[in-house]
Amino acid sequence: MIEQDLRELEEKSIFIIREAKAKFGNVAALWSMGKDSTAMLTLARKAFLGKVPFPVIHIDNGIDFPETYAFREELAKKWKLDLIVAESEIKPEISGYSCCGANKTEALKRVMDEHGFDALIVSIRRDEHSIRAKERYVSPRDRNFKWNYKEQPAEVWNDYSSKLDSKGHLRIHPLLDWNEIDIWNYIRKNKTPINPLYYSNKGYRYRSLGCTHCTVPIKSNAKSIDAIIKELKDTSVEERSGREQDKERQYVMEKLRSLGYM
Repeated sequence: MIEQDLRELEEKSIFIIREAKAKFGNVAALWSMGKDSTAMLTLARKAFLGKVPFPVIHIDNGIDFPETYAFREELAKKWKLDLIVAESEIKPEISGYSCCGANKTEALKRVMDEHGFDALIVSIRRDEHSIRAKERYVSPRDRNFKWNYKEQPAEVWNDYSSKLDSKGHLRIHPLLDWNEIDIWNYIRKNKTPINPLYYSNKGYRYRSLGCTHCTVPIKSNAKSIDAIIKELKDTSVEERSGREQDKERQYVMEKLRSLGYM
């Protein structure tokens, strides 16, 4: 049953990624070096004969973990990724955490304007946060990156370009239907390289990865993907419990996403 479910999820996600590449003129993808965005790159490689055919963007605030930077360089070289690093400023903003949120959105705005991207593939999942559950596979953003979550388009594949202003863009979400265990099963099945911080070290590991200022590890002895999957089946703790940002509160997260946050 797991194999069938994964195959159906894979086929749908690959279809969405291929359609995005075919329909939109200048596509890029966000890559945080986390499990979800790395699984998305695995899907893209399957969709396009072993190659990621669009640039991948890392929004870098300069304070990610050393393991994350090492993983970025290693995999970018191995998979021959067209990597764009966009530097984010660290200053006070709405979430209460200067390292993330609106500051990263401003960096993304700059890089998208510089390169003229009109579609952005983002590896969010509906089960991560209640505001993300309101998303669609294809979601319009206006020239100011604003998202009108109260008036979403129908969840079908259509050309939304007529609904955009001249400097708007579309967010593409190929992993919306996946859950955390689906991601880990897929990583295991495809032997996808993964950031080592997800594995237990001295009784702790990271379940959801951000930067060094706003991410804390959880107690865990899981040192393999099989052990991680078993742990997830037995836990009632939320996936993003290790993310300390005030922006994880419902209202603030909703406000940030409406302004373009990933």
